[in-house]
Amino acid sequence: QVQLVESGGGLVQAGGSLRLSCAASGRTFSTSVMAWFRQRPGQEREFVAYINRSGGSTNYADSVKGRFTISRDNAKNTVYLQMNILKPEDTAVYYCAATYSGGTYLIRGTAYDYWGQGTQVTVSS
Repeated sequence: QVQLVESGGGLVQAGGSLRLSCAASGRTFSTSVMAWFRQRPGQEREFVAYINRSGGSTNYADSVKGRFTISRDNAKNTVYLQMNILKPEDTAVYYCAATYSGGTYLIRGTAYDYWGQGTQVTVSS
């Protein structure tokens, strides 16, 4: 059984930075495509970023492009989300997700089989 555990959330002022981590266990991490999603208050879950198995390819939502960076360390079974120039509208619960089937439409939550419990990020103005 795959387990994903996020950490690194918290309260930060607008313009600040946070780094989220997601530690994976249960299957060979290097065979997974990993992603971050978020759910803002009163809104549906939305795609933030994904990274391929080797870390050589990434994709971002337009709303975070240029501010957020997804990366992974396959030796540590961990995926990261570096968030810079944070805005109040980035306030959300952030979830990491994994798929080992490597399907298409990776910006959709339905492409992922495993999810973490989420970590709260709050950006104050």
